[in-house]
Amino acid sequence: MNLARVEGEPTGVLYSVNFNQDCTSVVVGTKNGFTLYSLANVDKLEPIHRCAGEDVCIVERLFSSSLLAIVNLSSPRKLKVCHFKKGTEICNYSYPNSILSIKLNRMRLVVCLEDSLYIHNIKDMKVMHTIKDTPKNNNGLCALSPNSDNSYLAYPGSSQSGEIQIFDTLNLRAVTMISAHQSPCVAFAFNASGTKLGSASEKGTVIRVYSVPDGQRLFVFRRGVKRCVSINSLAFSHDSMLLCASSNTETVHIFKLEEQEEATQEEPAGWMGYFGRALMSSTNYLPSQVADVFTQGRSFATVRLPNPGLRNICALAIISKTLRLLVACADGYLYVYDVPSNEQGGNCNLVKQHRYSSRVGLDTI
Repeated sequence: MNLARVEGEPTGVLYSVNFNQDCTSVVVGTKNGFTLYSLANVDKLEPIHRCAGEDVCIVERLFSSSLLAIVNLSSPRKLKVCHFKKGTEICNYSYPNSILSIKLNRMRLVVCLEDSLYIHNIKDMKVMHTIKDTPKNNNGLCALSPNSDNSYLAYPGSSQSGEIQIFDTLNLRAVTMISAHQSPCVAFAFNASGTKLGSASEKGTVIRVYSVPDGQRLFVFRRGVKRCVSINSLAFSHDSMLLCASSNTETVHIFKLEEQEEATQEEPAGWMGYFGRALMSSTNYLPSQVADVFTQGRSFATVRLPNPGLRNICALAIISKTLRLLVACADGYLYVYDVPSNEQGGNCNLVKQHRYSSRVGLDTI
């Protein structure tokens, strides 16, 4: 989550917060540098590495490695790739315009500009391919599958509607275009295996999940009805059974990815039973907006954040063999919640909250 880019002028000194691909760490970029924290323990936010003195607006870690991709607010066109344990700079690259986001897996590093995407081979950092003249993408919206074997890239296929372009970064070719939403997309997320993609649009009421690479719609979830919201982030659990969504409201939603039960012989007979079967079968050929009404699911579990209206990023992580919901907020806190283990779901309880270290100046927020 790049607060400097999305917010314009960052609040206080907090510029960015990002989880790594397997949610084993979180890195915080600030006016005075960055700090990398371990997420191995719920009770303590343990610093792994600190770097002072730079205005870091983007910082991404490659899984649990020592490789970091960094962009400074004072040099927004320049990417630095560093080995933080050795304290060395591996390489640096400059681009025609400001870097809006960076995504990486073990095979590729993707740099997103407003109108183009640069795909690097992560082994030698050479540019493998450039996708030019993409639809205007002011917020640097894109997602890269964490899985190196299914290394797909998703980015907006239109600035006017919710089309999503899926690109194969290994074979360097466009795969499919998904017509996901009527309004422009604001959030993407791949699951760990790179076989599913979650998406949300500017309207913020519906979240959809598609199979990758064929683009078939799998699930539709209703986040809300009464008000349109701005979705901040989406994240799958490692087993792809849950999907969480955070927004600018006080509520974080967790959805369960499970198929609807097929009709059985014990369903109501007569007209009611016939009507129900007709509705279910009709969703295969009805327009997507109509079919969604019959297939969308509600959230399995929810969280109420203490400070609504702030930018945040969510994740579902296994910590000490227990599934937790993590929410990192622009208020300078990391909130850790339990996730209901029962079939009914419900409210998630706050387990712990951690304030980011004052050594990088976040206590001024």
